[in-house]
Amino acid sequence: MTFTVKRLDHVQLAAPRNTEDEARQFFKEVLGFTEIEKPEELKKRGGVWFEFGDSQLHIGVEEPFAPAKKAHPAFEVTNLEALMSRLDRFNIEYQQDDKLPGAKRIYTNDPFGNRLEILEWM
Repeated sequence: MTFTVKRLDHVQLAAPRNTEDEARQFFKEVLGFTEIEKPEELKKRGGVWFEFGDSQLHIGVEEPFAPAKKAHPAFEVTNLEALMSRLDRFNIEYQQDDKLPGAKRIYTNDPFGNRLEILEWM
C-alpha cells in the first residue's frame, strides 16, 4: 500500500438541535473533556467539539435525531472506579460489564441516549 492510516482523529456523535449546553454539562463537567473552537464556517450547523488526550469528540446536530444504541465510541480511562463514583454523584446510570478479558468496563449513555463504552485495561 502507498498510504498508512495514522490514528483516529475524532469521533462524531449526533444530538438534537439546541442541546449544546447539555453536551457541555456532560462531556466537560462530568467527563472532563476540553471544549475546542469549531471552525467559523461550521458553527452555523450547531453542535460542539471537545478534545481529550490527542483525540476529539464532535457532537453534531442531526434531524431527525435517533440515538446510537449499538454503535459507540470506547474511551480508555485510568481509575475507572473514580469515574464510576463521579457518575454516581451526577446520578448518571451505567452498567458494569466483565466480558472483555483484561479490562474493567462500563456502558453509559450521553444525555441524548448515545451509547458510550468506558474501559480501563488492567
